Amino acid sequence: MATTKIWDVNSRLERLIDYASNPEKTENKTDMDYHYNGLGQTLSYTTNDLRTEKQLYVSGINCSYATALEDMMLTKKAFNKMDGILAFHAIQSFDPGEVDAELAHQIGIELANHMWGDRFEVLVATHLDKAHYHNHFVINSVSFKDGKRYYDNRQNYYRLREVSDQLCEKYNLSVIKDPQDKSLHYSEWKCIKEKKLSERELVRRDVEEAIARARNKKEFFKILEEMGYTLRFGKKYISLKHKDSKRAFRLQNLTKDGSYEMENILIRIYQKKPAHFEEPRYTRKTILKGNLKNTKKITGFRALYFRYLYLLGVLPKHSTRQRIHPLIKRDLLKLDQITEEVTFMGKKHIKTYEDFFMQEKQAQTSKNDMEKQRRCLYNKVKRCHDVETKDNLQQQIDSLTTQIKSLRKEVVLYERIKKRSKIMKDKMKQIKESEKEENQNDNRWRNSRSNDKDDLTRY
Repeated sequence: MATTKIWDVNSRLERLIDYASNPEKTENKTDMDYHYNGLGQTLSYTTNDLRTEKQLYVSGINCSYATALEDMMLTKKAFNKMDGILAFHAIQSFDPGEVDAELAHQIGIELANHMWGDRFEVLVATHLDKAHYHNHFVINSVSFKDGKRYYDNRQNYYRLREVSDQLCEKYNLSVIKDPQDKSLHYSEWKCIKEKKLSERELVRRDVEEAIARARNKKEFFKILEEMGYTLRFGKKYISLKHKDSKRAFRLQNLTKDGSYEMENILIRIYQKKPAHFEEPRYTRKTILKGNLKNTKKITGFRALYFRYLYLLGVLPKHSTRQRIHPLIKRDLLKLDQITEEVTFMGKKHIKTYEDFFMQEKQAQTSKNDMEKQRRCLYNKVKRCHDVETKDNLQQQIDSLTTQIKSLRKEVVLYERIKKRSKIMKDKMKQIKESEKEENQNDNRWRNSRSNDKDDLTRY
């Protein structure tokens, strides 16, 4: 089985250069040399001796591997197409132990000839530094035949995958019969890897809650609007954008299986069964020793943060999941920052508002004093002519710089805590008012029901 991928190579090759082993460095570069250095770095990496067993498995198609860079540059100059994409870098990777070096390289050469051999210069190199042998292809972006550029579109990629599979079948290698596109956006993949909540997942949860609560289509949209979403109805798509978010999501694209298409959502709304709750058979009793009246209560910023984390469902751990109020639900995406702030207050032993403002003032004062000391040392270095004294002064400056850097981070955290605490207070106040209003509505509804029953008993 062989997997394939291809991407373009241009003047910005930081990732590829970092990945490359022992990249060549040149001096006195002209503008043209600098522009084509990206192509040179790619060729340098592709033909690296350590990866190709002293270049036994490096071949050139329509060019010599030793002069591949010069040949490709001459083609570009001949057709006056020296700007834009320099080349394309493709990879064909095999399963570990499925092929030996000779067969992998042979398949690579045949693939390059089928795909690009009639019009483009290609360098083929088989890398043997990993358990899975893999071919690298560097394809010139300009054709030596007619000067036209190579376009890396979807059609050409599917053709690359098809030719690769045909060659694998020719040499009795395994082939993926029904490839499925399971690609994720980088931000979502990173969230899954770090076990964090992505913005798309948060929108999905809100939609699920709206489906569970709604009884019809109109109510479904109304619940989403109450959660803070703006709905935009196009000819084909419905998009959702939360007031605290910068991007919108198409409803049907929340998953790739089509479960969030409007037709499927309506089926779920109309076919769902009413919620059925059972009373617990027994209540577990816990006996606590000691007097709770004598325990110290958490106050100040810590109490505010702990209460907020409770409302977010983070505290206490392993508790039954409670419904998170839509007003604060988006703050689940900021848990890293909130955790950092709580940890910082714990390390600084900040328990009350007085502790917070006192320590903030101390940090700000210390930072200002150290910056003044550093400025004085900078002036002394300028006036000093003794090398040894200059070195001592420079060491003092470096030490102060490290401390100032740490204090600046603390000052930023203090400012962030002040801003967030104000936002937390406002949101918690709004939640309290909305809950009070809901309770009043519930009481009115119960009273009206009891009055109706009394009226019926009279008759």
